[in-house]
Formats: sequence, C-alpha cells, structure tokens
Amino acid sequence: MAHSSKTLSAAFAADEDMGGVDGAEAADGEEEEEPCDLEAWETLTKSFREVQSVLDHNRRLIQQVNDNHRSKTPRNLAMNVELIREINANVSKVVGLYSDLSENFSTVVQKRRSVAGKSDKGAESLSSRLTSNF
Repeated sequence: MAHSSKTLSAAFAADEDMGGVDGAEAADGEEEEEPCDLEAWETLTKSFREVQSVLDHNRRLIQQVNDNHRSKTPRNLAMNVELIREINANVSKVVGLYSDLSENFSTVVQKRRSVAGKSDKGAESLSSRLTSNF
C-alpha cells in the first residue's frame, strides 16, 4: 500500500508539473486540453486523499495485528479482536468514500454535458436564425 501512496502523490506532482488543474498547456508543447472544472478536481483530490489516509491507517493497524500475533501473548491476541474490528470498519468507510466519489464524479459529468448541450443548442439556434435571414 505504500506504493499506492507514492503513486498517488506522484500523479498529483505530475499534474502540477504539467500546468496544474486549470487547463494550462502541458509540457513538451502538447495542445491545450479542455479547461478542467477546478471544483470537481478539488473534490476528487480531497476524496482520494481521504481514502489514502484511511488505507494508510489500516496498513498500520494490520502491522500491529501481525506484531501482536507474533508475540502470542494473551493480552496482545485479545487486542487483535478490536484492531480487526477497526480494520473492517475502515474498509466499509473506504467503500462509502468510493461510492460517494463515484456519485460526485457522475454528477459533475452530467452537469458538464448539460451545460455543453445547452451551449450547442444555443449556437445551432443562432446559426439557423442567421442563415434564414440570407
């Protein structure tokens, strides 16, 4: 899981190196992409960071469970019950976070499509009015 944390951090760093989230031109002279919805990007980033935080906490809990198991002392083995319950609760939390993230992302995409559709219809209407006058 440490690898996924580094990968996520590298992805954020690479995005910033390539012009950030404001739709700026990418490195190596690539064409400018469509501007990104900053609010949507911030929401996704916040959600991914929260998920990563919970996963990192679970990694530490799992390490503690392993250490307790290796010690084989009754007290430490009894502690594992609570640690495993916490791990399970955290897994449920991650599932909920991903579900919310998916829902939020879908909402943003639908809003963008709706806005794009309205602007396309407006342009078509203007074009038809202009051509009908000639």
